[in-house]
Amino acid sequence: MNNIEERYTFAKEERVTGAKRVDAIFASGKSFISYPLRVVYLQHEQSPVASCSILISVPKKRMKKAVHRNRVKRLIREAYRLNKKLTQDIDLNEQSLDIAFIYVKDTASTYTEIEKAMLKALKQIAIRTKKTEDSEQVK
Repeated sequence: MNNIEERYTFAKEERVTGAKRVDAIFASGKSFISYPLRVVYLQHEQSPVASCSILISVPKKRMKKAVHRNRVKRLIREAYRLNKKLTQDIDLNEQSLDIAFIYVKDTASTYTEIEKAMLKALKQIAIRTKKTEDSEQVK
């Protein structure tokens, strides 16, 4: 009974909400491509609790039908939910991290493609946030 089961949840607190936060991500966030996802992230001192929040977007310009857009959003959410333990490796130094995942492919992807892109993106964010922390400590 010493095995503590890991809960893979995706709570409301883990979502980016509010126009100001969304605008801030796109205005001053850093981005890269982890095909079929474009990832934009921003570290900021929002709350006393270090946390990671995400936003998922599938543009209507890319996928016309709402059913397909919603399916892709569900797949992205699921891939993040099951792999968000990688965000715990990111040393936030009492800062919050907002991440936007924008789907850039014109057709629907399979779950394995999206999960592969998600793993690559989360690892890349961990590397990039570490580099910025190192360069700030040098200054």
